[in-house]
Amino acid sequence: MARYAGKLRRRACAPQARLFLSIHVCTGRSMNPIALTQFSHGGGCGCKIAPNVLAEILARAPQGLVPPELLVGNETSDDAAVYLLNPSQALVATTDFFTPIVDDPYDFGRIAAANALSDIYAMGGSPIMALALVGMPIAKLPPEVIGRVLEGGASICREAGIPIAGGHSIDVLEPIYGLVGLGLVHPDKVRRNADAQAGDVLVLGKPLGVGILSAALKKGRLNADHYAEMLQLTTQLNRVGTALAELPAVHAMTDVTGFGLAGHLLEICKGSRLAAEVQLDRLPLISSAVGFAQEGMATGASARNWLGYGNQVRWPSGAAAWQHALVSDPQTSGGLLVSCAADSVAAVLHTFHAAGFVHAAAIGHLQAAGPAGVGVDFGGV
Repeated sequence: MARYAGKLRRRACAPQARLFLSIHVCTGRSMNPIALTQFSHGGGCGCKIAPNVLAEILARAPQGLVPPELLVGNETSDDAAVYLLNPSQALVATTDFFTPIVDDPYDFGRIAAANALSDIYAMGGSPIMALALVGMPIAKLPPEVIGRVLEGGASICREAGIPIAGGHSIDVLEPIYGLVGLGLVHPDKVRRNADAQAGDVLVLGKPLGVGILSAALKKGRLNADHYAEMLQLTTQLNRVGTALAELPAVHAMTDVTGFGLAGHLLEICKGSRLAAEVQLDRLPLISSAVGFAQEGMATGASARNWLGYGNQVRWPSGAAAWQHALVSDPQTSGGLLVSCAADSVAAVLHTFHAAGFVHAAAIGHLQAAGPAGVGVDFGGV
């Protein structure tokens, strides 16, 4: 029976050998390395359908029923659906799944689960249970490796205080894992991406650059310290969203994932009919990702994102190309993006920092849309 073992190996990589994590299957005769990312054409939230293509697909979908109890649907591309149950409770429902962003199956499960639950926190809710979504190439991955993916997801759900109460599995060509997440929120505490106000300050909870680190991992360029930082950020639950929703001056929230900072900020702008100004020199960035970006490393999803919404982003002529890559970089289990009243910024930052989000920073503001219309202006070069 096949067995797996997680090992740190050294791979020659100019100019020096670097550490990377791999999984081996022991068949009795030989040890064959299994790197989960070799099965996927994309990884993490970077495998999302490009925003312009997705908009075209959804435009062709028939309009479904919209009962009055449906407080949040798909009208503004929000993070989750919200359905009114009674005057003091609303159900928050979301689903998220993707292909591997890392090679280690346990870590893959943890990242995917944290990413899925983030949508509930972004609405101001608290998760109550989850269902697992599992698609695996059964002929290529042994049960023990698949089991480790499930263990990783279950560990994050335990950290969130919820059970995985069931799920569904299929045999597919690429490994896929994620969750259906269900949560509760008081109807007055729902934080939509369409309720931002002119004059609001934008606060970002996590640094940018996860997509670039995933690209570096696939190229064998990520050392052990870089990997540990990536894992810490992508498995940090955004449960601070529940506390932020208790602040009346927090008007809107979303989480930054596959469409990058620029893409998800555009969703706030469109939903709220506002324009945004962001200072590039205020963005929290993963330092190692900056180094890779300066070398020209980026994901394919970053280019697809820019192709999808670049005409709605006003970019300063003096900005460097690597900065361009970071604002469209697909984030997996990225940080919360908060729109709050200017006089509440200190309280919002304190809430983030007290919850362990040490990189949280104010990055810009929202204003009434001018002649250029709804969009995002980047400055601070």
